[in-house]
Amino acid sequence: MTCRYGRILLSAKMADDSIACIIKSPIALQTGDVRTDLAKPGVFVIEVTFPRERIVNLQTITFKNYYTAFLTVRLQRRVIVESERKLLKWKTCIRNMSLMPNPHTENGSQDYFSIYRHQMLFEPDDVMTVRLILRQPSPVWLNFTVEDIKMYECDHDKDKVQGPWLSQLTPLERPLNLSDGLPDPEVVASSVQQMWVLTEMVRNNPTSTRVGRFDVDGSYDVNLLSYT
Repeated sequence: MTCRYGRILLSAKMADDSIACIIKSPIALQTGDVRTDLAKPGVFVIEVTFPRERIVNLQTITFKNYYTAFLTVRLQRRVIVESERKLLKWKTCIRNMSLMPNPHTENGSQDYFSIYRHQMLFEPDDVMTVRLILRQPSPVWLNFTVEDIKMYECDHDKDKVQGPWLSQLTPLERPLNLSDGLPDPEVVASSVQQMWVLTEMVRNNPTSTRVGRFDVDGSYDVNLLSYT
């Protein structure tokens, strides 16, 4: 089952090469009057950091939903400003992503999701912190969150020159003359012109000689005949 943001059913055998990260406990932002029993947390915030203040280039974020209706993702990135100074700034890369088509029903409430790099509002490079903002406006569900959060890093070296599909091909499956480039267009044009001339000559001068299948000078080799 797929959707615009890559909703998938993950296989248990899928190789896990996710980045080691520290996932903090959700913090509830209370809505309503906190002095009454009617107040309920309509928003949760989950913050994800990386060990030893590691800086990563994100490729994919995956997670399992648990009754969250909308998701916003903000990234804290290291940016270089004037005088080569490095500052940390927050920026939204995913805004109000719908995880449940209808917040009041269970569709999508426990699905797995993947958010890919090309679906984000900008290239998620030099990231230090990921902040997931969860919203559930429906009063039907007492609790909501996202689980099994995983981050995957982008390998820029593999994206250079050739795509990942090409690196997986065997030598026999790869295109010929890949390193030599395309043939000279003038040579190709000359060969095509010669073939066209020969075709026109045969078409304008058809032969009247009958061509047999197995006869030689009107006779047949007995070894080529079949008996019925």
